[in-house]
Amino acid sequence: MSQHTPIGLKNETQIIKALTHSGNFHADETMGYVILHYACSPQGDLRKRILSSHIDGDRLTFTRSRSPQVIEKADIVFDVGGIYNPAEGRYDHHMRNKPIRDNGIPYSAAGLLWKDYGLTAVRNLVQTPVDEETILQIWEAIDQSLITPIDQDDNGVAKMGKLSLADIVSACSPPWDTAELYGEDEALKKENLGFANAATAVAAHLVNTVDRIRASLKATNRVIEAYQQAEDKRILIMDTGMPTAKVIFDRDLPVVYVVSPSGKQWNVKAIPPTKGDFGQRVPLPESWAGLERNELARISGVKDAVFAHPARFICGAESKEGAIRMAQLSLQIFDTLKGKK
Repeated sequence: MSQHTPIGLKNETQIIKALTHSGNFHADETMGYVILHYACSPQGDLRKRILSSHIDGDRLTFTRSRSPQVIEKADIVFDVGGIYNPAEGRYDHHMRNKPIRDNGIPYSAAGLLWKDYGLTAVRNLVQTPVDEETILQIWEAIDQSLITPIDQDDNGVAKMGKLSLADIVSACSPPWDTAELYGEDEALKKENLGFANAATAVAAHLVNTVDRIRASLKATNRVIEAYQQAEDKRILIMDTGMPTAKVIFDRDLPVVYVVSPSGKQWNVKAIPPTKGDFGQRVPLPESWAGLERNELARISGVKDAVFAHPARFICGAESKEGAIRMAQLSLQIFDTLKGKK
């Protein structure tokens, strides 16, 4: 993270001239622009700013150019210019001595801007009140899961892959023969429109990612709290449906079944042996497989039992108490069968 106050964050009324290169665009400078938008002028029109030379009331202006004279006049220059000097608002990474992360991965323009402006962007993006520690955790999660892959892709370390954010950005570029077909002026318009489309897609992804990580951190706290309160640590009872598997595997919890509401009923979901695998640590009883309502209630002894999947990884009851009872009975049957072997 930044060791200085980045340009534009100390004085919130300062007009900021941001610039990246013209021509072919990629995920790193597109994300870089989106980061600056949310850090410096989140109320501005992200798309219109790209397509218009001036917007009244917007403290952030944005230009795409390779002209040395235009670059020199900009306050923040990223992915072009040959200089990395954040105190002066210069964020290029194409030099021989390029900026490198502590883990050895070279920074892209997106990574450099996220380092300086990312925390402010996250604060502006979070829609519900959270503490500063959560803001930092969101910043770190996005740095690891989204920004670092962009750094790797842009520096030729590792491709993000098909249908990745990098691929989506590239797909917004006009075809190679646009100038040949429509002329230079029209090609430039189509290029700017493509960048606007790419920035819109990247912005939507960033907004959703911030909110999903916020919710994931919230879920982590609730899962741990529920686990601590559980009488039988093999049965995790959640009063609200939310992701639980990541916490179970990350914390190496011995949870076998998760009981949680789903619509008008409560389900019991079996946890797989390892993250991402099929199968179950403890399958539901074979005698329940594929049964529904009356027949399942008769076999299981749970009066409000609703269903048991043939694959034995999920079952449900009408009530919370019924679902908990199904989880308990399933473990009793498993323990009995295991003891007979």
